[in-house]
Amino acid sequence: MQLNVNDAQAIEVSELTFGGEFNETLVHQAVVAYMAGGRQGSKQQKTRSDVRGGGKRPWRQKGTGRARAGTIRSPIWRGGGTTFAARPQDHSQKLNKKMYRAALRSILAELVRTDRLVVVQDFAVESPKTKDLLGKLNDMSLTDVLIVSEAVDQNLYLAARNLPHVDVRDVQGSDPVSLIAYDKVLITVSAVKKFEELLG
Repeated sequence: MQLNVNDAQAIEVSELTFGGEFNETLVHQAVVAYMAGGRQGSKQQKTRSDVRGGGKRPWRQKGTGRARAGTIRSPIWRGGGTTFAARPQDHSQKLNKKMYRAALRSILAELVRTDRLVVVQDFAVESPKTKDLLGKLNDMSLTDVLIVSEAVDQNLYLAARNLPHVDVRDVQGSDPVSLIAYDKVLITVSAVKKFEELLG
């Protein structure tokens, strides 16, 4: 199949990488797994055994007329522990490499199908000035955009850093969430070839 290039002639690309069907279930699984992997998972609360004090029983078992109590750190007491206290845990989910690659292929194919993939021969800015990058993007009518190149250019990265709806990634740093989060994905021809190499 062919992909139109904005500032050059169309290029031939792999049908497998850019022409497959959209597998929503698989993409959802990949996104959930990616987001889960980013969770810190360090939340911790104190149970009755973690709270300081409470070793001595407040009063004897029988004869006081009060309800029996063995510790002042019982969860039903003020200042007591939490009943089902949160503990640090690993939220990451296992996703097979084949499934992850298939999800990325599915996303790329859907971007092509919905005209959200903008291919250019090359994309760079001469200086790390946000104004220069903004001018280039405005010329192409791009406001909410992910820029993907084979390797991140330092000037481009610095110029985009202060723009809230613009992000710059290399092919290796692209993930399912970033690829679907923006209205458009601006990608260079060399990045397209790299995607074919990695996902083909």
